[in-house]
This record gives sequence, structure tokens and C-alpha cells, in this order.
Amino acid sequence: MKLKHIIFALPFLFIINCSKKTNDPEFIKSISGRYLYNSDEIVKIYFNESDLFMEWRGAKSIKPLKINDSTFFVKEMNEKIYFAVNPKDKKMYMVKIPKEENQSVEYSFRMLDENEKTPSEYLMNNEFEKALKNYQSIKERDSLDESIKESNLNSIGYRKLREKKYENAIEIFKINVALYPESSNVYDSLADAFMRSGDTIQAIENYKKSLIYDSGNASAKRIIKRLEKKS
Repeated sequence: MKLKHIIFALPFLFIINCSKKTNDPEFIKSISGRYLYNSDEIVKIYFNESDLFMEWRGAKSIKPLKINDSTFFVKEMNEKIYFAVNPKDKKMYMVKIPKEENQSVEYSFRMLDENEKTPSEYLMNNEFEKALKNYQSIKERDSLDESIKESNLNSIGYRKLREKKYENAIEIFKINVALYPESSNVYDSLADAFMRSGDTIQAIENYKKSLIYDSGNASAKRIIKRLEKKS
């Protein structure tokens, strides 16, 4: 069976027709936007003189190859895609065309709402409560998701420390604590941020929490002794 026959035979699938040489304003408006490529990464779809372009992973002018009236090939992704409204949630999706005839269609890449951000965007925008809420949702769905790796958030927090943005670092480390409450390292990092910010009491408290989960943390023991002598 030919690919286009598979596509049009799918029930309740509303594929946007882009057969016109010049796309009309309604078409451009309906699919222009940001799509969630994975839990914490986006693809931006935009138009330049009616030609469709993408921004993805640092590349700002990806031009998909138009195969037919409804299908594009994105070389950078090695995927054929089209745009469709998901009948379940009535939202627009960028949909990968199955490579095998017996594979079902998955509405994987949802268009984000106008003010919706990814967890890392909330984080970088200092919207820490929203970032935590989103990270927790991701963890509930998939505890092994790359975007919530303890080491990744720890690296972001220490980058803020190097920039002397102590309050930001503290909030980021607090998110890591909320996600990994039984990890010695997250408390150690939070304690380090409190110490550098000048909050000795909170630093000692979190170093001691770190020792609960790793009694062999010699560095934490030394720092606690030093800080307690000063306080």
C-alpha cells in the first residue's frame, strides 16, 4: 500500500492541506508555533514568505522538503512528518509518519499553548515552582527521563553558583532535593550553596542531612566542624 493511501485511510485524522503554492494566512496561523519534541525540548515551526521552516537543537533555519500535499521530510530528524489535530484532545500535533505499514500513528509532538514553557525554560525564567511541578510530572511518567537526571540539575545549580547567583542556585538545588530526597549529593550541593551565600545555619543543617544518606561523606564532616566553630 502506498504511503499516501495509508495516511488518508486513517480514521478521524485531520491532515492540514498545504497543496497551495502560497499558504493562506489560516494555514500559517494554524500550525505556526512551538511543539514539544520531548519532555524538555521544543521544535519551532515558522514561515518565511509562505515557506515552512523549523528551529531545532540550535539550527534556526531548517527547511523541510515538501514531498506531497501533506507530507514533509526533515533531513535533520530523518523523519517524514505532517501536521494534524488529535481527535482526543483537539490540539495540533506534528506527527511522524510510521516507517512500517503496520505501525500505528502516534501523536507525539504537541503544539504548546501560547504561554506554556518547558521545565528548563521555567527554571531559567526563575519560575521555580512551575519548574518543579513539571519535573515532578515528568518523573511520574518516566523516572529515567534525561531531563530530570540528578546530575543535570546539579550542574545547572553549580553554574549559577559560579555566576554568584546564590538564590537561583539554592532554588535549583531545592528542586533536586524534592526530586531525589534520599540522595546525599543533593543535600551536599544545597548546603554548599547556603554556605557560599553566607547562611551558615542552613549550610550545617543540609550537610548533616547529606550525612544521613552517606555517613562516609568526609568533606561534609570537615565543613560542619569548621562552620560550627565559627557560629
